[in-house]
Amino acid sequence: MRNSVKENTLSDPPLVTNKDCEEFIKIRGRGWVCKVNNQIIGFLIVDLRDYNVSALFLLQSYEGQRISRKLHDVMVVWYFKKTKKSIWLGTSQNTRAEEFYRKAGWTKVGTHGKDEIKFEMTFANWILREQTI
Repeated sequence: MRNSVKENTLSDPPLVTNKDCEEFIKIRGRGWVCKVNNQIIGFLIVDLRDYNVSALFLLQSYEGQRISRKLHDVMVVWYFKKTKKSIWLGTSQNTRAEEFYRKAGWTKVGTHGKDEIKFEMTFANWILREQTI
C-alpha cells in the first residue's frame, strides 16, 4: 500500500523494509491500521525515539471519509499520553497531505529532507485545538 501512493512517494522503496516497519511499530513507537472487509485501507506509524510521524497513508479510493483524520487523532492522543515532547513530520509541498496537516493544526517550522515541509505539533497546541472542537 505504501508504494502505491501518488504523492509523497518513497524515492527508494527497498530502503524501507518490513523489518524496519516492524521495529518502528514494536520497538520505537506504535502503528495503527484501518481495515474494511479485511483489507487494510490506511495506516499510521509514529516514532517515539525521534518524536515524529513516520507514515500516514490511506488508499485514494477512501479519501474524503475522515479516516485519515481519525487515525491521526487517535495517534496524537496516544502520543501525548506517552510524552509531552513536540512531534514533527515531513511532507511534500503542494500536496493533499500538506493541506491535511495544516487543517489538523500542525505548524510549519521549516524544511526537511528533499524540499519537504517540516511540520510540528506541540502539546500546548494540541490541547488548545482539542478545546476548540
